[in-house]
Amino acid sequence: MSTANFIEADGTAHAVDVPDGENLKQAAIDNLVPGIIGDCGGFAECGTCHGYVDEAYVDRLPAPSEDERLMLEGILAPVEANSRLTCQIPMTPQLDGIVVRLPEVQH
Repeated sequence: MSTANFIEADGTAHAVDVPDGENLKQAAIDNLVPGIIGDCGGFAECGTCHGYVDEAYVDRLPAPSEDERLMLEGILAPVEANSRLTCQIPMTPQLDGIVVRLPEVQH
């Protein structure tokens, strides 16, 4: 089990234990982290689990799929180089301690 740290837009932090293999969106929802909606259930079809991955962890992630990149193009929040859909990030031991900052809006 590893830890993910979600930071709300207002700075409120949430440390969440995440089993290896579970995606970050599901871990956030299971732990009632505000700011992650996940309307589509984790299929990269809605963009409501967008987060900004801390630069220290970006290179540890698999590259975003074409579907993820296209979905990010249509979200309201500003898209940055470290923008990812948390439903597409499975927890691994290499990501222990990951920090994901959440945008002000998810639609």
